[in-house]
Amino acid sequence: MPESRKEQLLDLAHAYVQEHGLTDLSLRPLAAAIGSSPRVLLFLFESKDGLVKALLARARRDEVRLLESLPEEDLIATARTVWGWLRDPGHRSLVTFWSEAYTRSLVEKDGPWVGFAEQTVVDWLAFLTARQSDPENVALRTAVLSALRGALLDLLATGDELRVTAGLEITLDRLR
Repeated sequence: MPESRKEQLLDLAHAYVQEHGLTDLSLRPLAAAIGSSPRVLLFLFESKDGLVKALLARARRDEVRLLESLPEEDLIATARTVWGWLRDPGHRSLVTFWSEAYTRSLVEKDGPWVGFAEQTVVDWLAFLTARQSDPENVALRTAVLSALRGALLDLLATGDELRVTAGLEITLDRLR
């Protein structure tokens, strides 16, 4: 199969897992939903774990692309811009997918999840370093990242955007 078909199926699978999640992912329903077969998916991705790894790599590429597309701002302004993107209801399925992958990476010590959460932190800290006037202050960017991640998880858990945004604003104001 041509590489473009593999990428096309990966794009369709990515959309599928955003809607249905990764927990209990089964190749048969996935293949049926994206117009393929389990056999083709196994051929292209070698295994279900290979497909999940490809989906996680795709999620990380999308995340890095998003970060690179943000305007050049200072650290706190960047955090506010990122929060605007994270809380956008149009991105809810994507951030839920990311949250699920991040969490599974923390609890499953082998398989396709290994290192996903850690590499995500590395990616974000590298991005935030470029937005800091004092790049030696790793504690400040860690605090910003922690505040964003905590706010996102709280928003996903409760849907209470007003409360969570107000709490994040207080945190960001104090970090400034």
